[in-house]
Amino acid sequence: MKKLQRTALLCTALGLVAMAQPSFAADESAASGRNSPWQLRLRAIDVAPQESSTLSIADKAKVDNNIVPELDISYFFTDHIAAELILATTKHHVTTKNGLDLGTAWVLPPTLTLQYHFMPDNAFAPYVGAGVNYTMYYNEDNGASVTKLQLKNDVGLALQAGFDYWLNDNWGLNLDVKKIYVDSDASVNSNTINGDVHLNPWVLGAGVSYRF
Repeated sequence: MKKLQRTALLCTALGLVAMAQPSFAADESAASGRNSPWQLRLRAIDVAPQESSTLSIADKAKVDNNIVPELDISYFFTDHIAAELILATTKHHVTTKNGLDLGTAWVLPPTLTLQYHFMPDNAFAPYVGAGVNYTMYYNEDNGASVTKLQLKNDVGLALQAGFDYWLNDNWGLNLDVKKIYVDSDASVNSNTINGDVHLNPWVLGAGVSYRF
């Protein structure tokens, strides 16, 4: 079932891009008369998992927050339509509600969204976006209560809203919020403890934008 869900998510994302392609005029310039369609953002983000889980020990998983830098790269196909690749990695401590220390893991969730920018010519330029993420787990470290922690990679949906406030033609301030839907099959001590852990984090970001 998960493979079917992942295939459907990827097909949906590809369909969104395909539907948008006919409107991408080759000679259109970037929003607000800028010379390049490329834009960079550097944000500080707070990744706040909204975890829920079903573990074989009848306990619930708990995952802590983490604040890290985030880099994203946007390409404007038209003044209103852009694609954004979001890059960041975070480290999270996994416990149970009853205090069992399962360990720590690094999470790398590259996320691609297709955005609509409502007022690209204004200083205040809001946008919304939707897309997919592929969440990878690495460098899992065992907790004090276990000998082996494993988390499986997963594909999920991503929703986004935010705005740029342009100070001049190139530099602006950015606020952004994303909701990422992702879960993982968790295994501890070679399936002595196992279950499905839904992370579904809110990602709250603030930073600067640079338009070439």
